[in-house]
Amino acid sequence: MTNEEIEADIASDPDEVGMVVDWDDVSVELPKPKADLHMRIDQDVLDFFRKTGRGYQSRINTVLRSYVERARHN
Repeated sequence: MTNEEIEADIASDPDEVGMVVDWDDVSVELPKPKADLHMRIDQDVLDFFRKTGRGYQSRINTVLRSYVERARHN
């Protein structure tokens, strides 16, 4: 799509009225490679995350990332 087509699509969407898109500053960031890990955790913790469905390992990673980021700022 051209910039004009994108702007027209946005302008026609009532949820996006007045939104200005500046594609000149867009950056593409590739995900960091994941490490393969064998880890022992409490069964109830694993059960909790597994019950959340597909993507539970990614959710575990998100929780761990949050912890690391908070620890870095302390």
